[in-house]
Order: sequence, then structure tokens, then C-alpha cells
Amino acid sequence: KFCRKLSPKRKDSGGKIQQHNSNNGEDKNSDLEAVFDYMDANKDGRISAEELQKSFMTLGEQLSDEEAEAAVRLSDTDGDGMLDFEEFTQLIKADDEEEKKIELKEAFKLYISEGEECITPRSLKMMLKKLGESRTTDDCKVMISAFDLNADGVLSFDEFALMMR
Repeated sequence: KFCRKLSPKRKDSGGKIQQHNSNNGEDKNSDLEAVFDYMDANKDGRISAEELQKSFMTLGEQLSDEEAEAAVRLSDTDGDGMLDFEEFTQLIKADDEEEKKIELKEAFKLYISEGEECITPRSLKMMLKKLGESRTTDDCKVMISAFDLNADGVLSFDEFALMMR
């Protein structure tokens, strides 16, 4: 949620918005520093719940007093009631991880058949067929066995998540 809302966007000379994509950690860190600096309205090197809330309003998003205070409280490791850059980075990373987990759950749902809670060789075969890949049920059993940690012949969400790393 936070990452999507706080993702740095730049305007080029034509007024078009372009997304800044970074492939290495330095660019991502500098992007986070730019977002942090933007949110740190009084430039004291820390973000208060009020600054967080005002930044979201500027972005066209509503963040209640309670949500802003909770976000700061949950990430405030030194107990000063504010977010320094490291705490802010941890907040963004935690939110990014939560977003990835949600995306993984959506992908997992594509591979399971209705009424089931795991990926079976049959459901994997059907999904692969939809993707234009023709495989036998035995092929699918072999694929599943590579990540089937408890050897039950199916993939749970946790096994699927491990496979997708």
C-alpha cells in the first residue's frame, strides 16, 4: 500500500509522468531518500505522524490520524514517536513484503481448482494448458515433487511461495 502510493514519479519537460525504474539497490535507496525528504516537511530528519498524513493528502490519499499514528508507532524502533530514515525504510520494506505476499496469493489461486486449497498435478496441468504449455499429469507430478516439502503430492501456499523465490 505505502509503496504503491509513495512510488517516486517524475515529470518530464512535456508534463508527462514517467515511472522511475531502478534495478539496483543504490537507485532504490536514493528513491527512498527522495520520498523521505519530501515527507520530512520541517527537514528535521524525522517524519511525524502528522507529516506522514499530510504527505498522503498531497498524493490524493486519505490516511486517518489513527492510521498515521499506527504506522509510525509500529516502525518506531527508538521510541521517539517519529520515523528516522532507517525506520522509514523498514516501514516501506515491510509493506513491500506484504504486497508481494498478496500478489503471490493471487497467483496461487490461479493454479488451484475450485474447492481445493492446494496445487494438484491435475490443476497444474490445467493451468499450464491455459498458458499454452502441454504437459502430462506425470510431468506435473515431477514438477510438484521438486518443491513438495512434506511429500504429500501437492503444493501448499507456503511451498508455492518458496518455489516462486
